Amino acid sequence: MADLGSTLLTLARNSIASHFGLAGMPVADLTELHEPGAVFVTLTQRDNLRGCIGSLEAWRPLIKDVQENALAAAFRDPRFEPLSLDELPITRVEVSLLTPAKPMSFTSEADALAQLRPDIDGVIFTAGNRRSTFLPQVWEQLSDPAMFMAHLKQKAGLPADYWGPNVQLERYQVKKWKED
Repeated sequence: MADLGSTLLTLARNSIASHFGLAGMPVADLTELHEPGAVFVTLTQRDNLRGCIGSLEAWRPLIKDVQENALAAAFRDPRFEPLSLDELPITRVEVSLLTPAKPMSFTSEADALAQLRPDIDGVIFTAGNRRSTFLPQVWEQLSDPAMFMAHLKQKAGLPADYWGPNVQLERYQVKKWKED
């Protein structure tokens, strides 16, 4: 039986390759691919971020979510120029399959920070119409919960010290697979 992780990685790479008119590798037709799924596709080059786009909620079949987010990470991440064909061989693909997000209950920012589980939780920060997320992998760069939260607020376009009664937090976990 084909491994889900290697299938998702192949699907993501095939989507990007097809944009350049290149043929892809064969992919197993797993039942899970046709069920709703939410993934983030992260692209790196020499361990540096090159694109990352994803879905926070499972709203379309997993196969479509992987394909569309791979294309978006490669060609529509506003932080980067679109990926070029010359970059494809040095680009590594990572796919993170998200669990459904669960709302957190907290009485203060300190209480919320105490509940976070570094290296386990991905976090969705919402305040009014501002929203941001960090995958659990971001804990590798921001291992302190206060620093993690400060950067999450800044990603949402708010000051690092922002806190208010409208703050909502959700957490999720991921299964992730990365090309060698």
